[in-house]
Amino acid sequence: MKKENPHRSLTLRLWLFTGGFFLFGFALVPLYSVLCSVTGYGDSRQLAQAATVTEAAVPGRKVTVEFLSSTPTFGDWEFHPEATSMEVQTGKLYEAKFYAKNLHPQAVTAQAVPSIAPQQATQYFHKTECFCFTPQQFGANEGRDLVVRFILAPELPPNIDRVTLAYGMFTAPKKVTD
Repeated sequence: MKKENPHRSLTLRLWLFTGGFFLFGFALVPLYSVLCSVTGYGDSRQLAQAATVTEAAVPGRKVTVEFLSSTPTFGDWEFHPEATSMEVQTGKLYEAKFYAKNLHPQAVTAQAVPSIAPQQATQYFHKTECFCFTPQQFGANEGRDLVVRFILAPELPPNIDRVTLAYGMFTAPKKVTD
C-alpha cells in the first residue's frame, strides 16, 4: 500500500492559488477600463473628448469657480492658486494658474490630484489642459506656475452656481518617477 504525501495536496492548492492571482493580474487592465468607462474617472476616451470640446458660450449664465489647494502636512511644498475664485461663463474656455514650489533640497517629482465639487458638476467640468495629467518634475527649490484650462459645459444644471476645483499636491513615490 502506497502512502500519499500529505504535502502534495497543499502544494497543488498553492500552485492553483498562484495561477489564479497571475490571471487576475492580467484581468485588471480590462477591468480597470470597464470601471473607468462606467464611472467616467480616468477614462482616456473622455480625456480625448475633453480636449476636443468647442467653445459655445451661453450668454448670461455665470458660475463662480473656486480654486483650492492642499499639501500633505508632512510635505515640503508651497502650493496655492493665483486667484481663489473667478466668475466664468458656461461654454467658454478659461485658464487658471497655480503656483508650486519644491522646498526639498533635492529634485523631486510631484503629482497633483484633482477634485471637483459638487459631484454633479464633475461631468460638466472639462479640463482641456492640466498639470494634473502628468507627474511634474521639480529641481531643488524650484518654483513655477502650473496651468489648467477648462470649460464648464452649457448643460451644467441651472441649480449649480458655484463649482470648486481643488488640487492636492503630493511627492510622487520613487516607483512612479523611474
